[in-house]
Amino acid sequence: MKLRTRMLAVSAALLVTGIALGGCAGTANSSSEGGSGDEVTLALVAYSTPQAAYEQLIAAFQKTDAGKKVKFTQSYGASGDQSRAVASGLKADLVAFSLEPDITRLVTAKLVDASWNSDQYKGMITDSVAVIGTRKGNPKSLKTWDDLAKPGVQVLTPNPFTSGGAKWNILAGYGAKSKKGTDKDAGAAYLDALFKNVPVQDNSGRASLQTFTSGKGDAFISYENEALFAQKNGQAVDYTVPDDTILIENPIAVTTNSAHPAEAKAFLDFLHTPAAQKIYADNGYRPVVKDAGGPSFPTPSGLFTIADLGGWSKVNKELFDPGQSVMASIEQKLGISTSAAPAASGSAKASAAPSASASK
Repeated sequence: MKLRTRMLAVSAALLVTGIALGGCAGTANSSSEGGSGDEVTLALVAYSTPQAAYEQLIAAFQKTDAGKKVKFTQSYGASGDQSRAVASGLKADLVAFSLEPDITRLVTAKLVDASWNSDQYKGMITDSVAVIGTRKGNPKSLKTWDDLAKPGVQVLTPNPFTSGGAKWNILAGYGAKSKKGTDKDAGAAYLDALFKNVPVQDNSGRASLQTFTSGKGDAFISYENEALFAQKNGQAVDYTVPDDTILIENPIAVTTNSAHPAEAKAFLDFLHTPAAQKIYADNGYRPVVKDAGGPSFPTPSGLFTIADLGGWSKVNKELFDPGQSVMASIEQKLGISTSAAPAASGSAKASAAPSASASK
């Protein structure tokens, strides 16, 4: 009896020890599983054209000490659509858009801090210029803004009420023909003539390029980097940088409701390093950081900026107000919607919904 009692006691002790050890083992496994205990995931919401660049930039960041335990989700689409989606609740830790007003919308919604553009780069991450893209060899010799308004020429550019790129495209031609906004009637008359030659208005710059490379149109207006992207991917396109064109400035910001603001800021800081700016340059964007390396870009003789046209508040009111503006009047005559999310009707064509992807 004493022996049996002693054996039961030993068994009970071993059982308790086993439970304790098992609990410790379980805790250890859960904390070290894949080394992911302190990993974070950042949501990047961006406009459509820099997707390839950001995929490379994320991979490069994840090789640094600051980024080795940071994962990303990525969403790409028309800049205005993306901005409105974030304002309506789409999760974002960083927002990278085509133009400043799409960030300003989020400042108004208190989703981006008002000081977002107080750094030495004024909140910008890349530059570009508006160019005229054509078929390989430029068979119709389309080199100037006037060429695009000639009868019988088909020109592709996105819908300015969804696409930030479309606004830049319009401002390039408008600024050139209005002498930087000093002759508004001439600028408006030019846009009226130009848009009579636009058979399709996609929702984004990337969708517009895809429509062109699929065989539609004689020319397209776009970012310089989009034309370079097409060439890099084997598309038979050429492009011309007009003497008079606009400097395109692309903003980026960390959101105020980011769950991981330190990691988001670390990624933003990385994007301003020479190594990251060279990746942008290799993807056709003009770096905002001097001496970043990569290809060189010519400076057009008549290059102007949004500031030369009076700034975004003035330009948006005069040219892009959906109710009453130069472009609203032109679109209404063409039977094209000026709402934020136009449906495919008439000569307008809606692009696919914003794409989303995940990246480690």
